[in-house]
Amino acid sequence: MLIENNPQAAARVIPANPVVAIVGATGAVGAVLVECLEARNFPLSSLRLLASARSAGKTVSFRGRDLVIEELTEDSFAGVDIALFSAGSGLSKTYAPIAIAAGAVVVDNSSAFRMEDNVPLVVPEVNAGAMEAHHGVVANPNCVAAIATVALAPLRAHRKIQRLQMSTYQAASGAGYEAMAELNDATAAAQRGEEFEPKVLPHPYAFNFFSHNADIEADTGYNGEESKVIAEIRRIFDQPALPVGVTCIRVPVPRAHGMAITVELDEALSPELARDLFANAPGVKVVDDQERNYFPMPVDASGQDDVLVGRIRTDLGDPSGKSLALFVVGDQLLKGAALNAVQIAESLMQRAQ
Repeated sequence: MLIENNPQAAARVIPANPVVAIVGATGAVGAVLVECLEARNFPLSSLRLLASARSAGKTVSFRGRDLVIEELTEDSFAGVDIALFSAGSGLSKTYAPIAIAAGAVVVDNSSAFRMEDNVPLVVPEVNAGAMEAHHGVVANPNCVAAIATVALAPLRAHRKIQRLQMSTYQAASGAGYEAMAELNDATAAAQRGEEFEPKVLPHPYAFNFFSHNADIEADTGYNGEESKVIAEIRRIFDQPALPVGVTCIRVPVPRAHGMAITVELDEALSPELARDLFANAPGVKVVDDQERNYFPMPVDASGQDDVLVGRIRTDLGDPSGKSLALFVVGDQLLKGAALNAVQIAESLMQRAQ
């Protein structure tokens, strides 16, 4: 157990204007965390930006001011009420307990605590109530799990989900700034007719796609990303035995993940009713124009808070008629990471008032 049971943590009163810290402020997600706090007018009293020693002293603009990035140390959390972590599982395991001991509630974007029994794994539109019994940490899910569960939640509210089959088309942002830069550089080189040797990802990225580069598990043949998606969707939905199959693919797109999802329900649900459910669901936008053949695309989802859902149709591969096929696209850096973390922080504040 990485996080000790701490009944007092859930009872901590977060002030109306908390002190917020971002750990990993110079990373791809950290930068978007700053943007989200500003765009949503998060009611903080001050913001501390924490990163490695090599980034200390740099500045980031926030609400018309330049904030100086500080080096992350064990003393960084004095007076902090909410700490948003986005610096990798190793640093989270080291510094999250320190932040909690200093009095902060941690929202962690890494994989460090997602499967800990006493750490809630939360998508606010889906299972906000799970954070009631936190012990100082609320975990932010894998980007695919977050985007997929937002899209599926309206169906789950009306029918029981019996099985999921998914294929994902994952953007460069999921591997960080370096992968996004490599995609740009590789594409420019390809357009010039030049050879390009990949250094961040294992295969050529320009005009190519390939199986997600997480390690393959010898006993299942699934890679680590696929196993995360399966385990985390089950946990968010509180369906530990839910059958989920997934194939994760990296595609040459900057920052929005796509996924083809077939969902088997316990009873048939018409595409028309499904569209109505999606249209009235928080965090979802229906993009389903069959006449124009216009459906969710990364170029539309990038920079958008909502998850786009379309291609809504009965799955002809299921003779029972109980399955729907969907295509879903969401911004990996927003709902897949930073936005979800900020929404968790907002929910924590609402529950503390």
